[in-house]
Amino acid sequence: MTIKEVCEKFDITPDTLRYYERVGVIPEVHRTKGGIRDYTDEDVAWVENAICMRNAGVSVEMLAEYVRLFQLGDSTFQARRDILAEAREEIQKQLDKYQVTMDRLNYKISKYDVALKTGVLSWDDCEEE
Repeated sequence: MTIKEVCEKFDITPDTLRYYERVGVIPEVHRTKGGIRDYTDEDVAWVENAICMRNAGVSVEMLAEYVRLFQLGDSTFQARRDILAEAREEIQKQLDKYQVTMDRLNYKISKYDVALKTGVLSWDDCEEE
């Protein structure tokens, strides 16, 4: 695939894609004899992984370390697993925070649903408008 095709597939800019390669978030991409990037299925899978992880809030540094370890081989299984576990912990913290917000929104919506039926909006003692 060309850089343009990969960018269209993942809705990212060529600059972002080149940056990911430059800083090691994705391994070096295969190139044609003329030096033009030619993304293989494996390259595209790395791009997809990088975008997924970045969207989840995983740092560029953490992703680059993961790729570096991957390239060192099977002796790095534990270190790679630890990086993924750390990323999961951070994402879980974000999800927990969002869940608190979601619970609050659901509560407020339920109060407005009752108000629409009864014409009276009332809050519990600990809640405000």
